[in-house]
Order: sequence, then structure tokens, then C-alpha cells
Amino acid sequence: MFRKIIVIGSPGAGKSTFSRQLRDITGLPLCHLDMINHRPDRTTVEREEFDRRLSEILRTDKWIIDGNYQRTIETRLEHCDAVFLLDFPLEVCLAGAAARVGKKREDMPWVEEEFDEEFRQWIVDFPNEKLPEIYKMLERYKDKNVIIFKSRQEIDEYLKEFAKEYRNE
Repeated sequence: MFRKIIVIGSPGAGKSTFSRQLRDITGLPLCHLDMINHRPDRTTVEREEFDRRLSEILRTDKWIIDGNYQRTIETRLEHCDAVFLLDFPLEVCLAGAAARVGKKREDMPWVEEEFDEEFRQWIVDFPNEKLPEIYKMLERYKDKNVIIFKSRQEIDEYLKEFAKEYRNE
């Protein structure tokens, strides 16, 4: 069974929700990259600090790491044994991001008070600007278990089966 998992995909796709569900099934420690990158005052840590903290997690023997942070995907791919990519339609991701405004979340150190236009544009650009790069990286790591979801229904079906298998292991 998987011991080192990364969950990637567009903002708003539901990476953090899926990661929590995996954690609840497996008991693996969960790291949200937004929590190691952002401070409660809405500033970010220095790049070196982020890299150091990520490196500490990668050196441990089991984890789930939730978040894109494209610059570090390759490093995480080198260390993981499973990758879950949430490749959902743009409308689903935009609706997901809009739905979390005003909600306290364990994966973000503050409550988003509005659907920021710059963040919205990042989501709009993601399928054309970031997703092709992700697929190219995944091609180089065919030895990893790569699971790609195109819908929330696929996730629900997968988790149902995964939970059964995990309990029987």
C-alpha cells in the first residue's frame, strides 16, 4: 500500500478534501503545502524556509503532501510512491474555489474573505499553462503509481474501493 503520496491539480479541484479523506483512511500524516508556505498574516515564508520544511517532510518514511507548488513537484515525484492528479474541468475548479470563501479550513492559515481576481485568473490559466507541464513530468515517472481523476464521482468510487482494500490489507 502507498506510504508516500502527493496530491496535485488545479486550485479549487478539491486536493485538500481528497487528501484529508486519504489521511482518514490510511492514518498517514498529512502536510498541506499552503500551511508551510503561508503565515497567518497572509505573508509567505522565504523560499529557503519552504524548501527546508518540505525537505524535512520528504525525509520521513510516510506522508501525504497536498498542493501543487509547481517548482517542487519534480522533487516530490522523486520521493513519492503514488501521485493523485485531480484534472477537473475549469468550471468545477472555479466553483470549488468560490465555494470555500468564508470557510475556515485546516489547509489554509486564514479564512479567504473573497474570491480574489488574481487567484481566479490563476485557476483560469492553469489548464493551459500548468497542466501540460505536470503531464510531461508524470511521463518521466512511469515507475510511480499515477492515478488521474477527471471528476468527483471518480474520486468517490476510488475512495470507496480504496477504503475496502486498505481495511483488508
